[in-house]
Amino acid sequence: MKLLTRDTDYAVRALCYIAKQKEKVVSVTELVKALNIPRPFLRKILQLLHKKRVLKSYKGPKGGFSLSLPAKEIFILDLIETLQGRFTLNECLFKKNICPNIDACNLKKRITNIEKHVIAQLRPVSIACLSKKT
Repeated sequence: MKLLTRDTDYAVRALCYIAKQKEKVVSVTELVKALNIPRPFLRKILQLLHKKRVLKSYKGPKGGFSLSLPAKEIFILDLIETLQGRFTLNECLFKKNICPNIDACNLKKRITNIEKHVIAQLRPVSIACLSKKT
């Protein structure tokens, strides 16, 4: 199990790079060279982020992408949910409808508590936090 998939990792890296460029429109070619991310994967991710209104897209010879929101308003948890679906560590094998033990299952309760803790830790993490120089 991975907390972040390859797509989410690429999205975070690309958004941090774009955020560091301030108002500049960043081309896909520049991102591919700077981040060493395969172009087809990156284009697919950037197009999805544009569709979700995280990025602005510009066409033409000076085209590329820029942030459509301030970096402090783009949160990692939102990116995870956009690219991976709802954050969950484990789905009960039997689901709620079938499992007769769902209300008393100690493992499910513990995993749910861990999920809540991880979500609480991820919720405030933004692209602005991650793109600051350390």
